[in-house]
Amino acid sequence: MTSTLFDSHMHTPLCGHATGTPREYAKAAVDAGLTGVCFTDHMPMPAWYDAPWRMRLGQLERYVEEVRQVQADFAGELDVRLGLEADFHPGTERFVEGVLRAHDWDYVIGSVHYLGAWGFDNPEFVAEYEARDLTQLYGDYYALVEDAARTELFDAIGHLDLPKKFGHLDTDGHAALHALDVIAERGLSLDFNTAGWRKPVAEAYPAPDLTRAAAARGIPFVLGSDAHRPDEVGHRFADAVKQIHDVGGRTVTYLARVRHG
Repeated sequence: MTSTLFDSHMHTPLCGHATGTPREYAKAAVDAGLTGVCFTDHMPMPAWYDAPWRMRLGQLERYVEEVRQVQADFAGELDVRLGLEADFHPGTERFVEGVLRAHDWDYVIGSVHYLGAWGFDNPEFVAEYEARDLTQLYGDYYALVEDAARTELFDAIGHLDLPKKFGHLDTDGHAALHALDVIAERGLSLDFNTAGWRKPVAEAYPAPDLTRAAAARGIPFVLGSDAHRPDEVGHRFADAVKQIHDVGGRTVTYLARVRHG
């Protein structure tokens, strides 16, 4: 594997649904031949939001300390960076802004995981798809993605076409292309998220056609495995790089919220 690759989307047990210590993720990255990693665990949100699936506000300092310790322990062996996967949910922007001001982050992913009160990527609630019109669903979803891109809170948009996770594909596509226009206009990157290859849809986020459309708009990609276990670090990065390069795209990383590459 190329020795210049970063995995910039990784979680820790503090989110409540990942296993393995940060040190084990870093060791897995070294074993995979990666140059660096950026931890991006699910950031704290208001207490009423998504509580079982993210760290609490009181755990934020511990998260930072654990990543800083790994940074020190792997100095000279692995470039370890500190980030967050933040959520865009209308009405929580000021809370998110406060968390982002609390520490010197390297990279912040902005992700949409909810349509109203429905956590659409949660396997427990997948039956709801049968009650939804997919064109309307994707329209509503991409409208939120556009709003996320306009907040100026985030560096990249996470797993762009996430509602396809369980195989419910977007048959229209216009809303996605419009969202890409906004992402390009705002100068954001896209999380190229290889976790999709591990899900029922068996396709990375974004899909090949959206990868091509993003590259045509000059939107760069940030490689991420979305690892929730150490053995997922760097998952199928060779395939990811090929999908990106085949359409003339480029990969970047972030340090101190500044894009490099």
